[in-house]
Amino acid sequence: MESLVLKVLDEKLAICRQSPDDPIATWASPPANFLSVTLTKDELSIVCSSEKVPGRIKCERDLIAFKADGPLDLNQTGILASIAKVLAEAEISIFTISTYETVYILVKEDARRKSIEALKKAGYKIKQ
Repeated sequence: MESLVLKVLDEKLAICRQSPDDPIATWASPPANFLSVTLTKDELSIVCSSEKVPGRIKCERDLIAFKADGPLDLNQTGILASIAKVLAEAEISIFTISTYETVYILVKEDARRKSIEALKKAGYKIKQ
C-alpha cells in the first residue's frame, strides 16, 4: 500500500459550512475542477476552489489536496487509514473526501512541505 502514488492538485481549496436549509449557492456549482457538496440534517458542507467562495461564507481556506492515484477498488482496505496515520504522526490535521474511485486528503497549504516529506518517508510516491 505504501507504494501508492499521491498527486498534489494545483488548486487551493476551501471547506465551507452552511445551514442545511440553505440552497446550494451558485458560486458552488459547475463548472469546477473540484467540487464536493454534502448535505446532512446538521449542515451543508461545500469543498471547492478558494477563489469561488465569497468573503462572508464561513470556511477554512487555502487547503491543498492529495489525490490517491486510482481507480481504487472498493474492496481495498486501510488505504485512507494508512495515509491518515502517517500525517497524524507528523501532527498534520486532515480533511478527507472519498469518491467511488479514489480518496482525497486535504491539508492546510502551510503544511504542504511537511506533508510531502512525511508521506515520502513512509514510502508514498508524490506527483506534483
